[in-house]
Amino acid sequence: MCESFRALRSVLRARYRSGFRALLQRNQAPKYPDSSRRSSDTNSGAARPLEGVRVLDLTRVLAGPFATMILGDLGAEVIKVERPGGGDDTRTWGPPFVASESVYFLSVNRNKKSIAVDLKHRRGAEVIQQLAGVCDVLVENFLPGNLSRLGLGYAELSRINPRLVYCSVSGYGQTGPQARTPGYDSIASAVSGMMHITGPEDGEPVRPGVAMTDLATGLYAHGAVMAALLHRQKTGRGSHIDCNLLSAQGFRTRDGHLVLAAANDRQFVTVCQVLELQDLAANPNYRTNQLRVQNRKQLLQILSQRFMQQNSADWLRRFQGSGVPVGPINSIQEVFSEPQVSAGMGVSQIFLSRMDVWF
Repeated sequence: MCESFRALRSVLRARYRSGFRALLQRNQAPKYPDSSRRSSDTNSGAARPLEGVRVLDLTRVLAGPFATMILGDLGAEVIKVERPGGGDDTRTWGPPFVASESVYFLSVNRNKKSIAVDLKHRRGAEVIQQLAGVCDVLVENFLPGNLSRLGLGYAELSRINPRLVYCSVSGYGQTGPQARTPGYDSIASAVSGMMHITGPEDGEPVRPGVAMTDLATGLYAHGAVMAALLHRQKTGRGSHIDCNLLSAQGFRTRDGHLVLAAANDRQFVTVCQVLELQDLAANPNYRTNQLRVQNRKQLLQILSQRFMQQNSADWLRRFQGSGVPVGPINSIQEVFSEPQVSAGMGVSQIFLSRMDVWF
């Protein structure tokens, strides 16, 4: 049994010994006589809209954490679940840092509690199932199908807690030919055509200065959760919400442009392997995200030269199945020929985000 699970079990025993079992059966809010949650609300005496609502946060990076942070700001109790060891990838994204914490991570994870659970371990999955039984909302951004294989999908958890509002945030949605493809903001900006219409006329494609698709998706997700909670109040039933990003400056290839997003050290090594630049992965100047930021100009020059050696379609085939988010920078005309767009997205939905709610 992993150390993180032992620590979690100790915490649960200490804080819930007198009432946790009854709580799991009745789905009522627990009592914390010895603790008080910190709040950014300057009027501490005023009740906030979501007080009494408990959110289980299985998301990482930006869109999902941004949505759950807003729910926390509105008074919800947010329990963020992170992987043992490294936690959320953005904990290492920087500079800048505050002490050892990434400012990026801190900016979208206030008002949250945090636990480390190995979801692939049987006991870890059981912990999530128990927590889902006493939570009102679960937000996740795993590849579609991954949590279901662990017994943590909507179908499985709604049987444990029929009132659960389950929000899935993904790159391309739960259906369609690219549903199982990982996606990041920069990829969605490229594939959706946003980068094509940003920047000077007749100039190079330009990525927006902020992560527009991530932030928009987070806002849509938080709004959808609020609507689903209202629906539950009227019907007594939970629901499944599908929010996705398709609704980095790119690299020039021999015949176009590509965008890829290596969000952690493991993905960077994979990129180097696909590009056949193994020596680059072993270079001590690029072993961590912080070092890659510090040596960004040299790294981009090496990568740019390599991408210029083949066509976009060739690179897309090479990266397929690698686990690294990658996509072409589409023109507006090319957007409408994308198979994922044809699989179910309306014209008005493709530029920022798409939201589906099943009741």
